[in-house]
Amino acid sequence: MKVSIIAALGKNNEIGKDNDLIWHLPKDMKFFTETTTGHYVIMGRKNYESIPEKYRPLKNRVNVIVTRQKDYKAENCVVVSSVEEGIELARFEGETECFIIGGGQIYKHAIEADLIDRMYLTHISEGFEADTHFPEFDPEGWFCKGLMSHKKDEKNPYDFVIDQYDRKR
Repeated sequence: MKVSIIAALGKNNEIGKDNDLIWHLPKDMKFFTETTTGHYVIMGRKNYESIPEKYRPLKNRVNVIVTRQKDYKAENCVVVSSVEEGIELARFEGETECFIIGGGQIYKHAIEADLIDRMYLTHISEGFEADTHFPEFDPEGWFCKGLMSHKKDEKNPYDFVIDQYDRKR
């Protein structure tokens, strides 16, 4: 089973502010939805709670929430106490590729603990004010291939590219 990260980053690795997204890019959101549908998505509790209620849990996916809160409940979601436990659950259930979808602390732990095989990173051409950033990683340890390039248009206010990074093993 592949363990993948999927994230969108501003040009200074920013990913969020006040527990929310800092841009609206429907074309990137469509890529996220198409890529993760039918799979396990692993996220931190605050990330889950930042999803607008009408979209929770993310449909057609197994939503796995990582939290230290022993009594945390979220309807139609699986609650675990660690990223590793979420990955093991997905593996046990026969998943082929599970996705870590945030937030910042979850991404940082997954990269530092060497849990990741692949990353799908949307690189937005602008910088934003943020309080949460994607962790630094050594690009030398990864093969990178471009998946999509999109110029800003009436619906997507920023240029962006989506790259796939596969770990060199």
